[in-house]
Amino acid sequence: MREERGRLPGGTIINESVELWGSVGGHVTVVDGGKFYVRGAIYGDLIVEDGGRCHVFGNVQGNLVVKEGAKVIHSGVIGQNIINEGGRLVVEALATVMGKIKTKAGESKLEGKHREKT
Repeated sequence: MREERGRLPGGTIINESVELWGSVGGHVTVVDGGKFYVRGAIYGDLIVEDGGRCHVFGNVQGNLVVKEGAKVIHSGVIGQNIINEGGRLVVEALATVMGKIKTKAGESKLEGKHREKT
């Protein structure tokens, strides 16, 4: 697994196993074969495409978009919305979402305070 501790530019595409301890100054896309562990900060959107895997421990200032065939676990902070467009999403109880959690398709498991009220 490659570790990134510095600052990466926006428009970064992740296609391998990467652990981010630093920051990204814009949008990040995780594609097929990419496994991304966010422990730092992303100052843009995080998009996880088909075949991509991601675990957010840190902060994403923008939206988190989970495409069909992607898998995401969210344990950190999302500054805007989480949009599940067909993937598998887990939002853990200690996670923070400043916007809304929208499931258009796929499977979303919401724990603790994020559970939908019935």
